[in-house]
Amino acid sequence: MPRRLDAILGSWALWPHLYSSGRRRELWAAVRAVSPPGPAPDPAGALVRPGQPRSPPAAPCSKGRSGALLREGRARRARDGTGRGGQWRGTGAPHPCCVCGMSAVLRGALRRLRPPRRPGALGAQGRKEASSPSAGKDRADTVIIGGGCIGVSLAYHLAKAGLKDVVLLEKSELTAGSTWHAAGLTTYFHPGINLKKIHAYSIKLYEKLEEETGQAVGFHQPGSIRIASTPTRVDEFKYQMTRSGWHPTEQYLITPEKVQELFPLLNMDKVLAGLYNPGDGHIDPYSLTMALAAGARKYGAQLNYPVQVTNLNVRSDGMWEVETPLGIIQAKRIVNAAGFWARDIGKMIGLQHPLIPVHHQYVVTSTVPEVKALKKELPVIRDLEGSYYLRQERDGLLFGPYEREEKMKLQESWVTNGVPPGFGKELFESDLDRIMEHIEAAMEMVPVLRKADIINTISGPITYSPDILPMVGPHQGVINYWVAIGFGYGIIHAGGMGKYLSDWILEGEPPFDLIEVDPNRYGKWTTTEYTAAKARESYGFNNIVGYPKEERFAGRPTERTSGLYDLLKSKCSMGFHAGWEQPHWFYKPGDEIGYRPSFWRTNWFEPVGREYKQVMEKVGVIDLSPFGKFKVKGTDSVKLLDHLFANVVPKVGSTNISHMLTPRGKVYAELTVSQLFPGEFMLVTGSGSELHDLRWIEEEIRRGGYKVEIENMTDEMGVLSVAGPYARQVLQKLTNEDLSNASFKFLQCRHLKLSNIAVTAIRISYTGELGWELYHRKEDSVPLYSAIMEAGQKEGIDDFGTYALNALRLEKGFRAWGAEMNCDTNPLEAGLEYFVKLNKAADFTGKQALKQIKEKGIKRRLVYLTLETDNVDPEGNESVWHNGKVIGNTTSGCFSYGAQKSLAFAYVPMELSKVGQKLEVELLGKNYPATIIQEPLVLTEPTRMRLQKKGESPKI
Repeated sequence: MPRRLDAILGSWALWPHLYSSGRRRELWAAVRAVSPPGPAPDPAGALVRPGQPRSPPAAPCSKGRSGALLREGRARRARDGTGRGGQWRGTGAPHPCCVCGMSAVLRGALRRLRPPRRPGALGAQGRKEASSPSAGKDRADTVIIGGGCIGVSLAYHLAKAGLKDVVLLEKSELTAGSTWHAAGLTTYFHPGINLKKIHAYSIKLYEKLEEETGQAVGFHQPGSIRIASTPTRVDEFKYQMTRSGWHPTEQYLITPEKVQELFPLLNMDKVLAGLYNPGDGHIDPYSLTMALAAGARKYGAQLNYPVQVTNLNVRSDGMWEVETPLGIIQAKRIVNAAGFWARDIGKMIGLQHPLIPVHHQYVVTSTVPEVKALKKELPVIRDLEGSYYLRQERDGLLFGPYEREEKMKLQESWVTNGVPPGFGKELFESDLDRIMEHIEAAMEMVPVLRKADIINTISGPITYSPDILPMVGPHQGVINYWVAIGFGYGIIHAGGMGKYLSDWILEGEPPFDLIEVDPNRYGKWTTTEYTAAKARESYGFNNIVGYPKEERFAGRPTERTSGLYDLLKSKCSMGFHAGWEQPHWFYKPGDEIGYRPSFWRTNWFEPVGREYKQVMEKVGVIDLSPFGKFKVKGTDSVKLLDHLFANVVPKVGSTNISHMLTPRGKVYAELTVSQLFPGEFMLVTGSGSELHDLRWIEEEIRRGGYKVEIENMTDEMGVLSVAGPYARQVLQKLTNEDLSNASFKFLQCRHLKLSNIAVTAIRISYTGELGWELYHRKEDSVPLYSAIMEAGQKEGIDDFGTYALNALRLEKGFRAWGAEMNCDTNPLEAGLEYFVKLNKAADFTGKQALKQIKEKGIKRRLVYLTLETDNVDPEGNESVWHNGKVIGNTTSGCFSYGAQKSLAFAYVPMELSKVGQKLEVELLGKNYPATIIQEPLVLTEPTRMRLQKKGESPKI
């Protein structure tokens, strides 16, 4: 009985019978007499090994991805002596197509009875894998734990770069875990910005890897097309086009006619457009990993397996002791690249990595005549509304869906109980019922699927982090412990991430900005429950529309709420920031409330303008509790900060803005530094860079042997900011301290009491208006807020959120870390010269590199633009055009409620950076006129006050 897709869909009445436990027992009885020795069925009739998922099925052909599975199964059975001619297919078995008439259910039952593959089996190329069942050296520079494509890529790149004593330890065999069963998709596309570089490097590496190593990788590059079948999807494609225009890789928005030309088997009824990436395709994950392994060995790395890591100990000197049953290896650093075993490795040193295995299925068909008749390989398609990918597999098709969060399946038991011992190259039971709606969608979009036979259903574990992005880099709180874990898309990330991490290890700083994969974006607030909820959401949202200012609500709120959360949650639209809930904008009667995402101006546009006016004309209050907050004190505190920061160390009672630079002179972080008492400082950073910055500081303390203590006060301390022309008038009602300009100047800090509540007050505001930031105990947030609101009734005080804050800071020309400055930029091109003191005595990190940059001159510069738009505004990362060419990119942008036009920062070449220069900015497929203007658009309040004293008229 062929397992034809249309037959499956047309036989709903048969499903309860086919998948009932009684029917499975009947099938077991039918095949028991001819089956080789193997695992017994469980009491419910599921044909699995006790306590473990089923072992891998064979695939239909001798080449390509599924061919690797077939070769692997043949080799295993030949080794184990389980081949039985035509009954149990071994190395001499007929081609699977000869048994296509077998009952699909019976065929599935036979597949599930195969014994698991053991280390040392023949690989996908029919050769014996070169394993080393010893721990190898007893000392190493770097020990990599995990032999999937990520770990092997890192070993390859480190060894190729010349690092000696690189040792990789794999508990089972290379590719065990998630690598071997992956669908192997490769694409230049990524909805984010920085990961495009990772994808591009991976593809370029894979193109030349076979030539370099002599190992075939099975790389196909037919291109890929994302299908838009709704007007909103077309907007999304236009949005992504402007975000890719300033990157070197090719991407095109194509018409339905071009889509059909490239993929002639599509039903074009719903196709409105396509997003086409030439050079995309797919690769055999097993062969890729073997080629990387060959390269790693060629350059001197040791790949040892099967060698299980049983314990990890860090010594006082920062060296690691890696314990295995075969001995102990001492290492300068360790890298956890253990895939879904990464949690188990983390637990050895007291870390709970927020990872969870997800069941992902894909289906392989037999030969499809219409596919076989084609003269060239079909491009990969991604039907975003149907939420699946589909590609050619030999003369058939392979497609894999992403189910909705209520249907998808997690392997939660592995989080609580650990991965089953001995699990390596096994699979889960497939469940076509779970993906049936996606099968229907695929058959509608690609009608030839209706007559296709399913010959393989692969259901394997892949590891998800809460936000679907991997965790890559050094981990805060543990010396010389690095991670490369949580890869939901490990094949396309393997090459680029191996290079990225290798460069960081060797150079002491990240080669470019990739903070979205920083493992330190998570913290103690990332519970198992949160991880599971977010993984469900992230998996189910794989193909949803990616809007600007996107919010996702699963797992919220976390335990990390500010003291004001319960008071404000019903009054505003909350945003998620590093575990915190923070108001984006506030509701008033008549507003359309709630989250209404759009590529155009939406329901928050007018309310944010109202809040902007509130701060500019009266006084507003904003909750800034998510700020990262550290206290530094000790005999070497001044010496430490003088070395860490490019600015001078502020005097007691003073505050400044300071930047930590990398050795190459890039901007690693921006912090507000206040010296509260002699030798005691408070450091404040953005919510998203809390542990990112703390790790850098702690590493410098350890490396330099500084006698200081650093305490993370982020969760214990709340922050309220009061800003606007009446801010002083309101706060003065609550204290006997003199808050006048003469007594409490800009960038001064002091301890005082407001309504008898102790606060550390800093006269600073990211709005650029008169204002104070008030740091206090979290439990005092509600009484402090209530007192301020009560005191400000006469002045018309009100709340404002982060959207208005962003508009206010942009009008003042304030830069933001992560946008205008990051590890891709130096402070000179970012316009931060005022904060960089090259003439100070201390040899701060990056000083010498920055001197060289200044001497050579910069090639691009941050400029300030106004735009003539209609119903859309820049947000950052859009392409900037001049004379028909992309010449730069925006970094952030918004609507200026003061100037009544759009505003943006952008990086452009020096020759196009003069005030008055005419440019264009691409927004949703249209180029809008832009002009470079003198910054800022609105002077800050302190500057306006100084000009007024001089008798000049300030601009506002």
